[in-house]
Amino acid sequence: MRLLIVGSLQGQLITASKMAMDRGAAVTHADTIDGMLKVLRSGRGADLVMADVGLDIAELMERLQRERIHLPVVACGVKTDASAAVNAIRAGAKEYIPLPPDPELIAAVLAAVARDQSNLIYRDGAMAAVVKLAEQVAASDASILVTGESGSGKEVISRHVHNLSNRADKPFISINCAAIPEHLLESELFGHEKGAFTGAVARRIGKFEEADGGTLLLDEISEMDVRLQAKLLRAIQERVIDRVGGNKPVAVNIRIIATSNRDLTESVRNGAFREDLLYRLNVVNLKLPPLRARPGDIVELAEHFVDRYARENGVPKRPISEEARQMLVANPWPGNVRELENTMHRAVLLATGEEIGPDAIRMPDGSPIAAGGASADARVAASAAATAEAVSRVLVGRTVADVERDLILDTLDHCLGNRTHAAKILGISIRTLRNKLNLYAEDGVEVPGPGEARIAIA
Repeated sequence: MRLLIVGSLQGQLITASKMAMDRGAAVTHADTIDGMLKVLRSGRGADLVMADVGLDIAELMERLQRERIHLPVVACGVKTDASAAVNAIRAGAKEYIPLPPDPELIAAVLAAVARDQSNLIYRDGAMAAVVKLAEQVAASDASILVTGESGSGKEVISRHVHNLSNRADKPFISINCAAIPEHLLESELFGHEKGAFTGAVARRIGKFEEADGGTLLLDEISEMDVRLQAKLLRAIQERVIDRVGGNKPVAVNIRIIATSNRDLTESVRNGAFREDLLYRLNVVNLKLPPLRARPGDIVELAEHFVDRYARENGVPKRPISEEARQMLVANPWPGNVRELENTMHRAVLLATGEEIGPDAIRMPDGSPIAAGGASADARVAASAAATAEAVSRVLVGRTVADVERDLILDTLDHCLGNRTHAAKILGISIRTLRNKLNLYAEDGVEVPGPGEARIAIA
């Protein structure tokens, strides 16, 4: 955690710095807003800004936005300065911390920022397979391409890879290639020298240098102009970059993770993406399934968001009712995890009873999310998702051998004891099936004979 403190915190600077460092934060200090920008331009970076409320917080937020630097900001001031606190929150500060600082409050703020950056919540087998692959390659320096629909958690799993890598104690720097105008993206990535172009009033370190030693996440790389892709390819291959307006190559040591919600192979065919760059990035492909394809994660994530937003809004944490759970699992979630998060945030605010019921699960305009006029296909998909969620709960706590035995015997029942047909359905040899059945019989388990079934088949 990198904490940047701006201002004197009304004489409490040393105390706040020590509290943060005691909790593992690396602390940098700047006296003024200009000093803050100088630190951030230099490439030292920050994960959180703690600003003296005596500064102009509105100007601070505006300057960050103008520099296209996206950081959470908390304001600090004396307890009696209520109007300044309100103005800071209105200007965009995420939190207000009263001074003198309380150790537990400082710890909670740092923990909340760290948690927001690294939450990886999953239970469904489809997601577990992706996480397993991610963890297998995390220790390497191989480039990774993370693909999946918008809102499916591409940045979250990228941070997970970084946190498990040998670079975990170094920076994790993210840049959204789709959010920055084309003519500015080169400067954002590679930095620029003073006077390199109109408005370049000082040297600025780019994301490549800021991430030196750590990981650089190129979010939505499919949106990068093909001309800039050539410079990116050189940087990845040779591990050197050229600042805009510079005349001296700068060596960098980074691991690249790129994300895309598009089919990059199709983009290559269309001439919108370089094939050689795709090969460089796609050493390992982590393909995230959409939320509708991982129903076992829906309730787990929903409960996580309820816990988080109940705590942040200072309201009681209510359990999700069974009817509301079914509604959540049945919804197709076109916006994926991001949409589910926003829905549960609203539900925390709208719920009035002892539980979060269906009446609190609503769209932003207040309409219910699961309208009764769903198509037959949507109802079938919802039913399948609900069944998958129920099955995943039933399987928890059972051994693989128990599940395998029940699957084999249920299939044999379905085939009225026909070993050949059952083996074909199960995808195993008849010999393997017979060996399994012999073991079950020796353990006293009822095994149906040819033409028989343990239960009546409708």
